[in-house]
Amino acid sequence: MTSPIDTGPCLAGFTIGVTAARRAEEFSTLLTRKGAAVVSAPAIRIIPLADDTELERVTELLIADPPQITVATTGIGFRGWMEAAEGWGLAEVLRDTLAATRMLARGPKAKGAIRAAELREEWSPASESSAEVLDHLLAEGVEGVRIAVQLHGATTEWEPVPDFCEVLRCAGADVVPVPVYRWEPPADRGPMDNMIESIISGSLDCVTFTSAPAVASMLMRAKETGLLESVLHAFRGRVLAACVGPITAAPLEELGVPTTMPGRARLGALARHVAEELPRRASRIYAAGHLVSVRGGCVVVDGEVRQLAPAPMALMRSLARQPGRVVSREDLLAALPGGGDDTHAVETAIARLRAGLGTPKAIQTVVKRGYRLALDAADCSDTPPARAAVQAPHAAGIGTPARSPRPAQAIGVW
Repeated sequence: MTSPIDTGPCLAGFTIGVTAARRAEEFSTLLTRKGAAVVSAPAIRIIPLADDTELERVTELLIADPPQITVATTGIGFRGWMEAAEGWGLAEVLRDTLAATRMLARGPKAKGAIRAAELREEWSPASESSAEVLDHLLAEGVEGVRIAVQLHGATTEWEPVPDFCEVLRCAGADVVPVPVYRWEPPADRGPMDNMIESIISGSLDCVTFTSAPAVASMLMRAKETGLLESVLHAFRGRVLAACVGPITAAPLEELGVPTTMPGRARLGALARHVAEELPRRASRIYAAGHLVSVRGGCVVVDGEVRQLAPAPMALMRSLARQPGRVVSREDLLAALPGGGDDTHAVETAIARLRAGLGTPKAIQTVVKRGYRLALDAADCSDTPPARAAVQAPHAAGIGTPARSPRPAQAIGVW
């Protein structure tokens, strides 16, 4: 059978969660231009640097007793440090202090911020990894060396290399942590709680993360509300976790969640990567002569997006998990939002589903047993459909974790 050609935007019909606190509107625009529906729930909020008395205290401490090495971990953090120092009247003396130190930059953004301050880094790893910076310092020896380490936020049980400073201390260094900015959970937890529920229910196709603190904040909230395992189960299943780079992905990877990421850790690259990955992984079911693809919040029939109400959408998900298999009225009733004990509600929702799809014959009634997707004759049976050959995962981008690849979605398989 020849698949209908979808000439619409590549993300039409997909619903994507955005957890970014910074540049969220810009990133959302990149996705909506490609046809996606975007749900935004900032996972963190940044404490203004100029109001942070701890940063001012540490800055004065370093000016009075300069470090020999300074490690810059993020561009926004280092740039914000210099801007805050400007507000305190300490910018020039801080710049002179840092100019006399050996400066290491974790990645290109930190390197750019250093140079924007008219300073120069001595070394930066190609991997953009804090672990490689740590290995570099340990290899050259740090005993007795005073090192200023610009932190990237709060440290949690899920953030990568949480013991960076402690490892250096154990190696004999005199470490001065520089809290250039701090993040906290959002003041309004409602949007994040709603996103967590949407992840669990499968009404999101993908959730994007642009920082490790955003991942940590979501995991913390899910744990607080007793939903952590359900969130992880969803991410290990049909909800795609898309991260801007390996550092952001690390907390999820450690918990056995497969992630995907672009070759370059940039916002635009992440948007393009999601636009390539989601269509490639989408389910494809041939039913009653039509190509049907079930998305988080809608169904695409022959390339046309069909928006469904929650009840028929819930039934469509249940039927699509095992295409061609009969699903009993009792099981479909259990899948309906709000539950209940009247199977007549299933018949009503099925009627609405058929009407919403515009292809009534795609949903077949099996007398006295239930309903099923009417797969084309070659595929339709009352036993599990044979799996189509699963494509090999695409070549990983630079820094893409290869230890937990996520297989491509086979035709006819949920």
